[in-house]
Amino acid sequence: MEYVPDDNSRYKDVDYWDERYKTEQSFDWLGRFSNFQHLLDPHIKKDDSILVLGCGNSAMSGDMYNAGYRSITNIDYSSVCIDTMSARHRDCPGMSWHQMDVRQLAFPDASFDVVLEKATLDALMVNEKSPWNVSNQTACLIHQTLKEISRVLKPGGRFVSVTFDQPLFRKRLYARCEYNWSVQHHSYGGCFHFFVYVLTKGEELSPEDAALERRLLEEAEAPPTQSAVTLEEDAEDFLWNIDI
Repeated sequence: MEYVPDDNSRYKDVDYWDERYKTEQSFDWLGRFSNFQHLLDPHIKKDDSILVLGCGNSAMSGDMYNAGYRSITNIDYSSVCIDTMSARHRDCPGMSWHQMDVRQLAFPDASFDVVLEKATLDALMVNEKSPWNVSNQTACLIHQTLKEISRVLKPGGRFVSVTFDQPLFRKRLYARCEYNWSVQHHSYGGCFHFFVYVLTKGEELSPEDAALERRLLEEAEAPPTQSAVTLEEDAEDFLWNIDI
């Protein structure tokens, strides 16, 4: 495929995206908006103020605008992307485009009813070998991003995350009292299933998710056991042998 990088780590490199967006017209990770619109309709109102993170050259924002969502702010850290998409949608009043880092959102607290991302957080995790053991560097990056998302959400606002990652793994990142939101999830797709998480600010975690957070905190504070170290080494050897 023309735009597939030699190394997955390049998905985190803005230079890669700048070059890609110079020639690629449009690409939608995880399918078009119509594939999961039925899952979003109960959670997003047409007059909601919506922030799209890592918009890329996806047709999603345009599709949403045509479906009646008319207050859409889009950000991406590629200036090439923002310039291209801004020009493409110049006749869409209420839609704006900004170059910005998801870890440092230049918006006041409680600015949006909805924050929406589709595969943006997936791209931040491309270097991870195992969803069970996310590196400290990536965990900190994701934490910074989620704190910013929670900050710019209005009370009762929803963070909607569309991802490859199944609940067994993604809830380990999302289910934290610090973010002050509840976690729901849905799925869509045929041969491949994708997941839509709806996190509502101001709602408590479910007892199950609160228990998950407590268990993860306890595991993080406990010294590693010999068996755990051995299992991790075995997993690394396995991944090395199959040449991922």
